[in-house]
Amino acid sequence: MRNLFRLAMVAMTLFVTGCGNNSETPQTEIHVSAAASLTDAMKEIAAEYEKMNPQIKLVFNFGSSGSLQQAIENGGETDLFFSAAQKQMDALEKSDSLLKDTRKNLLKNEVVLIVPNDSDKNLTSFESLTNENIQHIALGEPKGVPVGQYSEEIFTNLGILDAVKSKAVYGSDVRQVLAWVESGEADCGVVYATDAAISDKVKVIAIAPDDSHKPVIYPAAVIKDSKNVDESKKFLEFTSSDSAKKIFEKYGFTVIE
Repeated sequence: MRNLFRLAMVAMTLFVTGCGNNSETPQTEIHVSAAASLTDAMKEIAAEYEKMNPQIKLVFNFGSSGSLQQAIENGGETDLFFSAAQKQMDALEKSDSLLKDTRKNLLKNEVVLIVPNDSDKNLTSFESLTNENIQHIALGEPKGVPVGQYSEEIFTNLGILDAVKSKAVYGSDVRQVLAWVESGEADCGVVYATDAAISDKVKVIAIAPDDSHKPVIYPAAVIKDSKNVDESKKFLEFTSSDSAKKIFEKYGFTVIE
């Protein structure tokens, strides 16, 4: 009898365990490529979204918008793309890589000049980058990093591009530019206002005048080859919700209504 009882208990345990495993809902992974400047805000938004939708797992690839664009064009697994500039999204739209009617302008940002907190370089404006005591200016690589493209546009309009280029050190994305200024490896750098806001090691010297560069607009879209179109659309829609808006604004972004 004891043996029969033990066998019955083992069978019951296996049955309950099996039922528990079958009741678990498998997660759907949504692969999101996003500009490096969105890292902190997107991670927080993702945490909130996954809490509300436990069947969804958001997998992020953060980097320069140019490198992310190339990865998408080369067939990299991506469901959604959040760019820091229109240029990269325009290129994907031209190559028919975007899902029709999903592109939207999501956010605005500003371009700022920063220095380490303990800087003694007496920088007061973008124009003062030509001063002799400024030797290393950290910038985004202009071919693939939007903040680098905005920077060159600013310098061109101010008539100081050639002088600045001779002092430039180029980072692979905006967060590398920020890191170089934080560590003092660069005398100063040009980043987005939102990147400066997350650091307690740098201070903003100047905000680029609005008429010195194109508006810093962050577009987003679902990728045409997405294997999870409906789920991707839902997350894209969530990034315009009131709760997501509060998070974006917390990090210094302006949400486009």
